[in-house]
Amino acid sequence: MNILKNEIIPMFSVPLGVAHNPDHNELNNELAKLFRHKAANSEIDQHGFVTKNKEVFESSFDLFNWKDDCVQELQRFCWAQLYQFIGTLNQYDMDTLRKLHIASESWYHITKKGGYFGIHNHPMASWSGVYCVKAGDKMNDDPDSGGLNFISPHISTTSFIDKACTNLGGQFSRGNKLVQLQEGQLVLFPSWLLHEVKPYFGESDRITVAFNCWFKYSG
Repeated sequence: MNILKNEIIPMFSVPLGVAHNPDHNELNNELAKLFRHKAANSEIDQHGFVTKNKEVFESSFDLFNWKDDCVQELQRFCWAQLYQFIGTLNQYDMDTLRKLHIASESWYHITKKGGYFGIHNHPMASWSGVYCVKAGDKMNDDPDSGGLNFISPHISTTSFIDKACTNLGGQFSRGNKLVQLQEGQLVLFPSWLLHEVKPYFGESDRITVAFNCWFKYSG
């Protein structure tokens, strides 16, 4: 009896980029101090189209335009990682990357106990990112607390599900991807990907920076 060989070819994978700032301690402390001061002295709390509650403070969307040294340092780190990520995925050389001119919106969140952010995406951008300034408290009794949860694209399909496809592993999994952010960690993802922030139950503030980007190719 001849046994035919077969192969499994991965298709339509969703890229998720993860980077870590090795010099984040002093930077994050400066960012946290600045953000808390701005939030305490601001009447601005964005009320956009995404469901969130009063335990989440959301800044205006011009963060990376601020001239504060710590903000500019964070922007340089995020953009360096993002361009490297784009170059690797698209197999672009440095000359091509130099012709990609970035536009963006950026903001920060301060999340207190009980805060959450509903399921959403960013359809008017190509790439999005989240940087962790303060991770908050780790909750051993609730490992999902404050987690950045990416929703599997399979949820929008009408595929039939039975025992033959419910236990797929790795990049073929149908399950969501929950990321517990660490301080100094940057997560990059396609802006179309649905995501949410699970309810946070820690006592100390959870502080994150988020951004959306789109690009013009010229030169």
